[in-house]
Amino acid sequence: MNKTIYNIVFKAIIALILSACGGQENSQPEPSDILPGSSRLSELLRGDGVEGYASVLEAREFRFPEDHGPHPEYRNEWWYFTGNLDSRSGERFGFELTIFRFLLSPSDKDSTGSAWQTNQVFIGHFAVTDAANKSFHVAQRYSRGGAGLAGASAEPFRVWIDDWSITRSASSSGEVPVWQIIADDPDFSVDLQLVAEKPVVLNGRNGLSQKSAEPGNASYYYSMPRWRTSGSLRVNDQSHDVTGATWLDREWGSSALARDQQGWDWFALQLSDGSDLMFYVLRDSNGKPHEYSSGTWIDAAGVPHQLSRDDVIIEVTDYWQSEGGGRYPSGWNVDVPARDIEIRVVPVMKNQELVTNVRYWEGAVDVTGISGNETIRGRGYVELTGYAGN
Repeated sequence: MNKTIYNIVFKAIIALILSACGGQENSQPEPSDILPGSSRLSELLRGDGVEGYASVLEAREFRFPEDHGPHPEYRNEWWYFTGNLDSRSGERFGFELTIFRFLLSPSDKDSTGSAWQTNQVFIGHFAVTDAANKSFHVAQRYSRGGAGLAGASAEPFRVWIDDWSITRSASSSGEVPVWQIIADDPDFSVDLQLVAEKPVVLNGRNGLSQKSAEPGNASYYYSMPRWRTSGSLRVNDQSHDVTGATWLDREWGSSALARDQQGWDWFALQLSDGSDLMFYVLRDSNGKPHEYSSGTWIDAAGVPHQLSRDDVIIEVTDYWQSEGGGRYPSGWNVDVPARDIEIRVVPVMKNQELVTNVRYWEGAVDVTGISGNETIRGRGYVELTGYAGN
């Protein structure tokens, strides 16, 4: 995608975001009005026009809890939660809540003193999978980062768009912080409390995740793969007390993908033996796995082990055709020979496609297989981008 098209796409999104937030009525256009025919999250992460933004060029020292908060000198950033939940009566649910932060310009010079002045835009995607009723629910929000409409802070930690929020409790010495996720749409909502069961895992090389050979095409990337989760979930007029497990992915940078990379397949799997597997397959312009595909296997004690493209073998076993266009993978055999893992990954529902300001597939999955001589099961999430409209 050339620089001119990139600028048109990006400015179209931003113009509509700002117009939606600037009037007295906060009405949101249809996703098709924002980005007709596009399915490419990757197009927002390429290296066009990054002059003046901070670049991801070398490994850094991570500091927590500070790095849970924003990094406003970088162009792109997100807080990405996915989880699998069960109600007391046995219903199965999946959920995703993601808040993206985009920087519109490298500086935020304000000559007016207006509270509306900002160079940041926040976009939120929220989805719930209701397995028993075979229904999938999607909502999106977007707002400028001014006048308290949306934002992110490190101390106290809070990320929010309107009344969607991610917060972290202040804790005294010895206390375990409790995180809270709140997202409320007219048709569905969650109010969840999360307690981390494993420490932060730095992906890539000490947290630097290189996506291509070009300097700067990288992100700072960490995961928190297991959170004990409880709270409430509502679909339509039915509320459920739920428990389960959640995964957090955090990335920030100013450019990530090369021009010959068209999308990715991302797996985040929590296995019954206590281990976790994250792997992303970057696809080149021919649809083949890119050499910078990478991931992390995390043992039951929380110790991470980096995985390269050649360490993981993924075979697609099924496909799903979207009514909006695009053919998505919809089942996988995943082998990690060095860890003696052979698993099968199957979506809870085939149609878990998010039609938002971009179109992609993100859904709850089930896992069965073996690790060594032991049978294992598991749950997780898979994200697929760059397939819609292809």
